[in-house]
Order: sequence, then C-alpha cells, then structure tokens
Amino acid sequence: MPNVERPMLKSANAARISWPLAFTIIALILAIAVLIIFLRVETWPARTAQQSTAELEKLGKDLRGAFIDIAHLQPRITINNRVYMEQTTPVSELVVLSRRIEVEHEFVHTWVGSSKRVKLHGTFMAKAGFDLRQNLSIDIRPEEIVVQLPHAQLLGVEQEQVDVLAFENGLWNRISGQDLQGELSVLPQLAWKKAVESGLPDEAEHTLQLQLKERIHTTRALHLVFTGTRDKEAR
Repeated sequence: MPNVERPMLKSANAARISWPLAFTIIALILAIAVLIIFLRVETWPARTAQQSTAELEKLGKDLRGAFIDIAHLQPRITINNRVYMEQTTPVSELVVLSRRIEVEHEFVHTWVGSSKRVKLHGTFMAKAGFDLRQNLSIDIRPEEIVVQLPHAQLLGVEQEQVDVLAFENGLWNRISGQDLQGELSVLPQLAWKKAVESGLPDEAEHTLQLQLKERIHTTRALHLVFTGTRDKEAR
C-alpha cells in the first residue's frame, strides 16, 4: 500500500514556512509605504515653499517684462519683502495716454471808438503719464501684487496747428505783433487746463492698470498705490 503520509507532511511543513515569510514581506512593504508617506509629509512644506517661490519669481519676471515693454525700464521688485530685482536708471517720464485737444480764444480791444479783434483756434496733443524720477517699486506677495508709483499727471501739451479765425484791425487801433504773440501764448494754457479738467491723468492711471493686467496672467489681486501729488497740473 503506497505511503501517503510523507507528501502530506511535506505540504503542511511548506505551509508553515510560507505563511511567516508572507507576513514578513507584507510587514516590510507596509513599513516602506509608511516611510515614504512620512518623508513626503515631512518634506511637503519645503517642497511647497520651493514651488511657491518659483511661481512668485516667474511672476516677478513677467512684471519686469511688462514694464520693459510699457516703459522701457526695470522697476525695483521685492518678493515677500526680499529684494528680487533692483531698479535700473529709468527714463524720466512714461507717457501712457495721448489725446487731441482743441481750444479757441478771442481778443477784442476798443480804443476811442476803434476796435481790433483776433480769434484763434488751436489744436494740441496732450500727453498724460508718470514722472518716473520718483519712486517706482513692485512688491509681490502670496495673495496680492502691490505696485507703488507716483500719481499720473499731465506731462505736456504739444501744438499741432493754429488757425486764425478772425484778424480785424480798427481804423486807428491796429493789431500789433505783441497782441498776436500774447494771444498765441494763451492757447497752450487753455489746452492744458482743458486736458486736466477732462480727467486725462485719472484715465492714464486706469489705462496703466489695464495694460499691466493684460500682460501678466495671475489670479492675485493687482493693486496700484499712487503716491505724491500731481504738481504739474496747475500751470
């Protein structure tokens, strides 16, 4: 009769040997998994900080590029209160907005019943923007971007054309060169005043903010902080 006990004993011994080995392997796998999770959790703040810093530095480069495109200058940029880029020597002014302004002025003078009259029409190009000799800085924070720069102001009015609408001499009250020169000098002053009253400096500030938003793509809030006064508005 064949001996069947020996194979059965071998099978039982193999089972006793394999189960401890399997438990050991499982425990080893669990230990490795716990170690990996621990290391990932332990290094997560550092990795997050590195990713956040890299993102902020990329944003700083985008802002620098935007100002180079708009103003041909590199502003001072800080990231979380750390200086990232120093400001280069800027151009003196940044013109953001230009608008054609038309004004008229009439001069009438009567002497001993004789009148002279001059009426002029002037066309000027008014330019509004920023005086960049003052402080310009950018602070990039995790939740927002703060751009500090001077208030926009009227930078100048350039004469394009002057038309003489009326030039009438009296019989003995004649128009002199001094009369004409005085009236010509009034036109730029009127154009300057009209440009300021039309809100051109305020519009220049709004235009710059739109230009920056179009050039940088970020979900952070962009705040423009304007400092100083518009000391060129009165002329």
